[in-house]
Amino acid sequence: MNFSQIKDSATNILSGNETKSFKLQAICDLLKSEISYYDWVGFYFKNGTNQELKLAEFAGEPTEHTIIPFGKGICGQVAVSNQNFVVQDVSAQDNYISCGWKVKSEIVIPIFVNEENIGQIDIDSHTVNPFTENDEALLEFICKKVAEIL
Repeated sequence: MNFSQIKDSATNILSGNETKSFKLQAICDLLKSEISYYDWVGFYFKNGTNQELKLAEFAGEPTEHTIIPFGKGICGQVAVSNQNFVVQDVSAQDNYISCGWKVKSEIVIPIFVNEENIGQIDIDSHTVNPFTENDEALLEFICKKVAEIL
């Protein structure tokens, strides 16, 4: 896995003429296929004026968590804190929404447009302790690029 090549691929995807939905799905597919421990990749966005997130595009097993209230779970906490949240072992988290017994860790990075947190990228892994600073930097890069098309 070469994070530099993934960044280049993501930039190419996001600069194309396809729809926003197509581009977001392509980013999910790219990350899931290129990074072995990214077992679920999805975007959540603020649901209108509601204090909740709504699932948009994703790659991986379907989830029942299509709506997440602000403050609930890792995604909901990021919607409130506006900070990255890296959870190397979900069993150690009190405020965690289980997406399945296979999920062992999660990383969530917010997306900002005009300094407002409008959504996030959410990655689940079936591996404990897989995420590094490189993952965080890659996902921050992708979120900045995604913000440019929103």
